[in-house]
Amino acid sequence: MRRAAISSRPATRAAVGVGLAATLIIALVALPLLGMAPNRLAAAVPSYRSGAIGTVVRFVMGFGAIGLFILAVSRQRMSAAVALLSLWAALVMLVVGLGDGARDLAAGRPAATRVSLASGAWLAMLLLASGIGWAIQVCRLRRLGAVVALVAAACLAAAGKGALFDHLSIAIELQARRGEVTTAILQHLALAGSALGLGLVLAVMLSSWSRGQALVGAVAGGIQVVPAVALLGALVALTSSLLTAVPALREMGLSALGPGPAIVGIAAYLLLPLWRGLATGLRTADGAVIDAAKALGLSHAQILLQVRLPLGSPLLIGALRVAAVQSLSLATLCALVGAGGLGRIVFDGMAQFAPDLILLGALPIIGLSLCAETLLGSIEARARAWCPA
Repeated sequence: MRRAAISSRPATRAAVGVGLAATLIIALVALPLLGMAPNRLAAAVPSYRSGAIGTVVRFVMGFGAIGLFILAVSRQRMSAAVALLSLWAALVMLVVGLGDGARDLAAGRPAATRVSLASGAWLAMLLLASGIGWAIQVCRLRRLGAVVALVAAACLAAAGKGALFDHLSIAIELQARRGEVTTAILQHLALAGSALGLGLVLAVMLSSWSRGQALVGAVAGGIQVVPAVALLGALVALTSSLLTAVPALREMGLSALGPGPAIVGIAAYLLLPLWRGLATGLRTADGAVIDAAKALGLSHAQILLQVRLPLGSPLLIGALRVAAVQSLSLATLCALVGAGGLGRIVFDGMAQFAPDLILLGALPIIGLSLCAETLLGSIEARARAWCPA
């Protein structure tokens, strides 16, 4: 059974735990936690500690180090549960401290002042989140990860409603662009979902072309070496030439820019993992099983639906998982051809040299990718448990 886990060797666990704890202390003490700028476009001046953060840093270091140390020396479920609570407490205190610290820094300053999270805060949160994931893994309780994620989302929502983050620049950007962000998320999901559906349809059609599998593999593999921006540009040029040659297509709503070329471009990249997963999955069934199904009088369609697809489902879902995450990431580039999505917010932030605006577009992309990976990964694990390879 596949298991992504930190090594069970005591020496390795101890080294990893000590390393994470030391890095956490460095992040909290030696790196800036917040940065303050006179406006959203100016460079932020690092702030290592404000009054509120200075009060909680010692507690965050203590609880975080304790949790990581427990994980380093023990793999017992009860110990992992204690570590999980300790790390969770450290993360909550850090987040609250950052919100209060931003409020203290912004107090009495002009409304244009922006307080942003600095490298120390991001690194500390990443380390604590990694420790929490490690503790969840050691606990070995079903759905514990999902429960922790839901609790974290609920806590963040409650903190946002409670105005804890109102003085952080990323929250100010979100408040000003809430409708735009919501629309961009929906557009992003539509682009990624449409491309995934088109890629799956193409993979199914090409998998049935028995004589052309070598050609399909060569073309699908060749597309992977083409830069995404170059492929999108080529599709825009090709579509524009087609519209010039056949003006009636323009009247039908086809455009050289927009979702059309973007969806086709993403689907082209998804073709290889989907085609490989489908072809490999359909070949998973043992020949004796197929012969037995034929002896029972099953038709080719029945063999496909009742034998080949169920037995190959782990590989099929695994390919779908890879393609879904890839589709969500590639959809970011669709903004370059006028298709919208979260990429438009990211590129707007890059054009304006506004880091918080970049994060406002990038963080939902990361969140959507993690959700897709987690959901389809869970389904894949269940399929493997039901039908082990």
